[in-house]
Amino acid sequence: MTQRQQSRIPRWLAFLTGAVPLLLPGPALAQKDVGALPGFSFGGASTGQMSMAPAGPATTVTLHLDAAEAPPGTTLLAGIQLKMEPGWHTYWRNPGETGIATEVKWTLPDGITAGPIEWPVPEIHVAEGMTTYVHHDETWLIVPLSLASNLPPGRVELKADVSWLECQVSCIPGDAPAGATLIIGNVLKPGPDAARIAAERAGIPGPDAAVKVTANWEGDLAGEEAQLVLRAHVPEGFVPTDFLPYGGSDYAVAPGVLAREEVGDTVTLRKQVSRYGNAWPAGLTGLLVQANAGGQIGRAVEVTFSPGGGGGNDRRTEATGEPASTTPSVADPINPQRSLLGALLLALLGGLILNVMPCVLPILSLKVLSLVQQGASSAAHRRKHGLIYTLGVLVSFWIIAGLVIAGRLASWGEQFQDPRFVIGVTVLMTLVALNLFGVFEFVLPGTTVTGANRLASREGAGGAFFNGILAVVLGASCVAPMLAAAIGWAISREPVVILLIFTMIGLGLALPFLLLSFYPAMQRLLPRPGAWMEKFKVAMGFPMLATAAWLLSQTTDHYGGAGPLWVGLFLVVLALALWVYGEFVQRGIRRRSLARIVALLIALGGYAWAMEGGLDWRRPPVAGDLATGPGKAAWPEGLEWQRWSPEAVAAARREGRPVLVDFTANWCLTCNTIVKPALERESVLARLEALNAATLLADFTRKSPEIAAELKRFERAGVPLVLVYPAAPERPPEVLPDPNPLLGPGHFAEVVIEALDRAVAK
Repeated sequence: MTQRQQSRIPRWLAFLTGAVPLLLPGPALAQKDVGALPGFSFGGASTGQMSMAPAGPATTVTLHLDAAEAPPGTTLLAGIQLKMEPGWHTYWRNPGETGIATEVKWTLPDGITAGPIEWPVPEIHVAEGMTTYVHHDETWLIVPLSLASNLPPGRVELKADVSWLECQVSCIPGDAPAGATLIIGNVLKPGPDAARIAAERAGIPGPDAAVKVTANWEGDLAGEEAQLVLRAHVPEGFVPTDFLPYGGSDYAVAPGVLAREEVGDTVTLRKQVSRYGNAWPAGLTGLLVQANAGGQIGRAVEVTFSPGGGGGNDRRTEATGEPASTTPSVADPINPQRSLLGALLLALLGGLILNVMPCVLPILSLKVLSLVQQGASSAAHRRKHGLIYTLGVLVSFWIIAGLVIAGRLASWGEQFQDPRFVIGVTVLMTLVALNLFGVFEFVLPGTTVTGANRLASREGAGGAFFNGILAVVLGASCVAPMLAAAIGWAISREPVVILLIFTMIGLGLALPFLLLSFYPAMQRLLPRPGAWMEKFKVAMGFPMLATAAWLLSQTTDHYGGAGPLWVGLFLVVLALALWVYGEFVQRGIRRRSLARIVALLIALGGYAWAMEGGLDWRRPPVAGDLATGPGKAAWPEGLEWQRWSPEAVAAARREGRPVLVDFTANWCLTCNTIVKPALERESVLARLEALNAATLLADFTRKSPEIAAELKRFERAGVPLVLVYPAAPERPPEVLPDPNPLLGPGHFAEVVIEALDRAVAK
């Protein structure tokens, strides 16, 4: 498997929701789920025994500099030292058939830039039939740091956020910050680690003028697999045994060699290569290595070459000699060649449709109430209210756009893969429901109003802005039709386009309420204010409570059966604390200070008992330690589905079978209310069986860099995504249109059947 960069969700939930548990002191969450990795035994599954993860990460990270002081305009070296406990390993830049490469994200002062990582030679590690490229015991990643010529003198802090996957029997994601101090001065003063960094860099392989490589492709270049024939003219004493590629996003070089031949000073290696895009790689870079039977590499030389006989050609050129058509798949709703104006209109339309998705309906109910209660207010006040709500929506989308531009968010709805986000929003929805039920009140300081005026105070500027944020947070799991296509198209574009696309989506989401705020004639359709508003407010608490119940069910994917139990118990205790606060503090007369302390103790005690003691919520188990695999509830019934992988697709197509791939997730409502019922229909099942189609499921419930990369390859920002691969391997897959909730599962079932028929048409 080629390298996929791990995507991570930063700790931004506290800003969006103000959820109390995230602000309590305690160790940062150290583990990030990456899903079950094939080829590894999680939790001792191969022996039938439970393998306990270490109390903390098995890898420690330290940042070293080769200079204590450096003048502007120079380049120094940073050494990131990863030290692993005995028996544990981390992964090279190309992890091999499984695993995740170590990743470094820098936080540097203006004027200091980090270059690419210079990687040391890995080891070839074979376990349970899977080959990976790893580092044991200790490794150093070298990174050049360039200082601008106009840097002012003084002390600066250099910070790096390092994430990795460490494996022994279990695989555990790790994440740790590392930092160092540098003085910008007039002279270059070596640091205490300069000699070690120089020695480590000397061991990093580079090119050798005495090694010359030529290569060509052999096999059916119209298919998904071919052989790379690599011929290396080498000096005496260097006997290459393998080629380890640096990797790419649209191809994979299988580990090991199919054949090796040595004639004089020329060594020929045959490697199996699979492609995932339309073209074979025009150029490859990697290490030509001499390794022993144990996987230890004695010598490595960096080589770059361009294979002849197929590199850079598309499928139609290879198969027929004709130029390939630039027309997208018939079902692809957005063409990369389409104008920016078209993409912006699609984004606006997607934002409008998002208003009718079930995730956003509870928020819209509250906005209807706010419009009704402001019926007697001035037109200027209503317009201000609408603009502030719109600003809340736009600010939320701008934050998401910033995360995408910074590379911190790879797909839409990905925050639901973070257990902290799921629990935080569950608590938030429960608080909103309890507030609407009247258990306690959100009271602004200094207000003495009652009745309808008190209700309006809670729907002032702060409430409008907050509701705008909340609409975006909840809408993330309901990717409306055409919205995923617009976001997916934008993610691969320049920053200004990303910002424009997300701005248009936000305007589409906010537009209906904004129009109602600016045009009083439209508000005449709403009922007059009255005593019924208080009852309506209580009624609106039930959709909020239903949303909290749905979010509570999502904790199963992160904590197993213990998630809903302990989080539910904490919510009960929290509700008790809020009832004490509302009844004896807000509406009480005597001993209000004592009641306030009692409410706080109940809330903190419930948090410590349920969340920290019972669930240990900040350290969720890795996928293999759960009682059931994550996302199983999202799998359609009626057929035997297999887990998706590029290799599984290629294997089925080699057999001449059409392939249906369902990209889904437990937290995706559209996936579970439209796509899954459609795929479970008798008509679809019968057609799949009649065609002997392979059915593969890509479960994005928890983090998966491989699935995120595949979604990006098809320019989709999130799930759902359904692909149908024709039986003929030279034909590209068809991207099915996003399901329309208004048409229901029946319509999407017909779309699937029609695509399957096209997949086997001659």
